[in-house]
Amino acid sequence: MRIKASLLQAWLPFLRWFPMTQETVRADIIAGITVALLLVPQSMAYAQLAGLPVVYGLYASIVPVIIASMWGSCSQLHTAPVAMLSMMSAAALIPFAVMGTEKFIELAIMLGLMVGVLRMTLGLARLGFLVNFISNPVLVGFTNAAALIIGLSQLNKIIGVPFPRTDAYVADLWNVLLQIGETHWLTLAFAVGAYTIIRISDRYIKRLPGVLMAVVIATAVSAFVGFEKKETVALEAIQAGAQSELIRNYIETKATMGAMTSNIANNNNAIHQLNQQAGQNLQIAELEGEILTTQLKLRTLKKQNNQRQVDLNRVAFVRVLADGGANYYERDQLPDGMTADVHNWRLASVANGQAIFSAGGAVVGSIPKGLPSFSVPVIDFSIMLMLLPAAFIMALIGFLEATSISRAIAIRTKQKTDVNKELVGQGLANIAGSFFSSFTVSGSFSRSAVASKIGACTGLFSIISALAVVVVLLFLTPLLYHLPQAVLAVIVMMAVFGLVRVQPLIHAWRVDRASAIIGMVAFVATLAMAPAIANGIMVGIVLTMVAFVLRVMKPRSEVLGLGSDGILTGIKAHNLAPVSQSFVPIRFDGAIMFANVAYLERAISEARSDFPEARTILIVGGGINWIDASGEEKIREMAVSLHNIGITLTFSSLKQQVRNSFECSGLDTLIGEGNIFHSKGEALTALTKHYENTSNKE
Repeated sequence: MRIKASLLQAWLPFLRWFPMTQETVRADIIAGITVALLLVPQSMAYAQLAGLPVVYGLYASIVPVIIASMWGSCSQLHTAPVAMLSMMSAAALIPFAVMGTEKFIELAIMLGLMVGVLRMTLGLARLGFLVNFISNPVLVGFTNAAALIIGLSQLNKIIGVPFPRTDAYVADLWNVLLQIGETHWLTLAFAVGAYTIIRISDRYIKRLPGVLMAVVIATAVSAFVGFEKKETVALEAIQAGAQSELIRNYIETKATMGAMTSNIANNNNAIHQLNQQAGQNLQIAELEGEILTTQLKLRTLKKQNNQRQVDLNRVAFVRVLADGGANYYERDQLPDGMTADVHNWRLASVANGQAIFSAGGAVVGSIPKGLPSFSVPVIDFSIMLMLLPAAFIMALIGFLEATSISRAIAIRTKQKTDVNKELVGQGLANIAGSFFSSFTVSGSFSRSAVASKIGACTGLFSIISALAVVVVLLFLTPLLYHLPQAVLAVIVMMAVFGLVRVQPLIHAWRVDRASAIIGMVAFVATLAMAPAIANGIMVGIVLTMVAFVLRVMKPRSEVLGLGSDGILTGIKAHNLAPVSQSFVPIRFDGAIMFANVAYLERAISEARSDFPEARTILIVGGGINWIDASGEEKIREMAVSLHNIGITLTFSSLKQQVRNSFECSGLDTLIGEGNIFHSKGEALTALTKHYENTSNKE
C-alpha cells in the first residue's frame, strides 16, 4: 500500500497537500488573496513588457498558476508571468512580427508552448543538472544587464515619448534619451506619484501591497482628470501643412511594413512545405533570397519610420471644432480667426489607416471581459526552428530562477524539493497555459516570498490567487480602463532594478578573477546584443566552458618537499629543499585524460631535468579523480620509456576508482604492485629506506 501511495503521489504531487486542516486552509486563503493583490498589476505590467495587450498577463495568471502549483515540488512557489522571461519573449519575437499584432500574440503563445515542452522534456529525462553549466558570475552578469535593459525599456512610458524599436537596443534607448525635452509632464507626475505611494506603503502600511494601492489611486485620479484624451482622426481632418506628407508617409510605410512581414512569414511556411518534398532546392533558394532581400528593405523602412515617429511626436497640434467635426492644425500654423481648444495634441499612433491624436497620456484602455477560451496554439514551424535557441535559454533561465526560489523556501520550511519534478511542473504549466492564450511563465521570487512570509502551507494558495484573477476578468476589467501605463512601467522598473547585484561580482573577483571577468563579459555582451539578450548568456556559457577546458588542460602540478612540520608541500611555493636526490615526488591535481596527458608528461620531464640524479618519479595522486583510455595509454607509454632509461615510475594515494582502472587495464602489473603505495607517507618511508640501503651497499 505504501508503494502504491508513493507511486500515486509521484504522478499526482498535489496529493501531498492532504490531509488539510482548518488552520492550513485559512492560511492558504489569506496568502492566496494577498498574492492576488500583487499578481493582478504585475501580470498586466509584464504582459506589456512582453509586447502583448495587458489582458494576456491576466490570462497567463489562471491555468498556468493552477497547473504549476499542483505538479510542482515546492508548495510555496508561485508561477505566473515574470519580468525576465517577458522581456526575453519580446526580444526573441521582435524580428518576426510587430509588437501587439495578432501574429506577435500567436508567436508569443507558441514560444510559451516551446519553453514548456523543453522544460518538461528536461525534467522527464532528469536533466536538471544542465543549469549547472550557467556559472553564478555569468548568471549575475546576465541578470544585471537584463534588469537594466528591462527597466530602461520602460523609460519612454515614464516620460511619455515614443520608443521606436530596431535590432540595436542601445541606439533605440539613446533616441529615447534625446527626447527628454519632449517629456509629457502629467505622465511623469503619475509615474513619480506611483513610485512614492509604493515606497511609503511598503515601509509604513504593510497590510496592503504598495503596487495595489498605487494602481487603485492612480486609476481613480486618471479617470477623474480625464488623463487619456484620445481621438481617432481621419487623414482629411489633419491640416498639418508641411507635416501632412510626413504623416501620410508614416502611415503608408507602416502598412507596407506589415505586408512585408506577412510576406516573410508566408515564404517561411512555403520553405517548410518544400523541405518535405524532393528536388525543390532551387525554389527554396529563391524563396530564401527573397526573404533576405525583404528583411533588408524592412530594416531600412523601419529605421526611416522610426525617425518619422520621433519627428511627429515633437510637432504640437491644436484642435479646432467645426460643424462637420474637428480639424487639427500645427500650433504655429493656426489660421487667423480660428479658435482652438486649450490642449496640446500630438500624433500618438496610427490604426487602420487613421491617425490617433492624444492630448493626455497612455492608459491601459479596454480590457476584454471574460475568461480565455480553449484554443490550439498556432504552430509556425519555420519560425519555431529559429526560435529554438531562445526557447532553450528561456527554459534554462526560468528554471534556474524557479529552482533558486524553491531552494531558498525549502531551507526556511524544511521541505524536500526535486529539481526534475519542478521542471516537469513548470513545463506542464507552460504547455497547458498555451492552450488558454498564455505566454511564457515561471516561478516568481517576489510573489513566492510574500506567500512564504505570510504562511502559505500548500499550493492551494496559488489556486486561490488564480481564482481571484478569474473574478477580475469576469467583473472588474472596466475599472482598469484608466490605469496609466506609466504606473505599470514603474512597477516593472522597481521589480527588475531590485535584481541588480554588484557585490557577487566583486566577491567573485576576490575568489576567481577569470570567472569574474567572464561574468563582466556576459554583462557587456548582453547589453551590446540586446534586444537578443539570450545571446549574451550564450557568450557567458561558452566562455565558462572554454575556461573550464583550459583549467582541465593545465591542472595544478608541483614538485614536493618536506616542510618544517614534516608534511609534503610545494618546493617553489615554500622555498624548500628536495626530499631526496634519488627520487622526486610530484603532486598532480586533476583527472588524467586526453586533454591533459601531455601536461603530465611535461611535468615529469621538467622534474627529470631539474633533478637529473633521480632514479624514481613518485606521482602523489590524491587529487586524481579518474583516468580515461588516453590517460591510461600515456601512463603505460611513460612507464616503459622511463624504465628503459633506468627510472622507475611510482604512484601513491590513488583513489579506489583510479586503482580499479589500473587493475582492469593491467597497469598495476606493468608498474608493479610494489610501486603503488596506499599513502604518500608510506611511499616516502619506503623510497627513503630503499635508497638508504642502496647507498649503504655501495
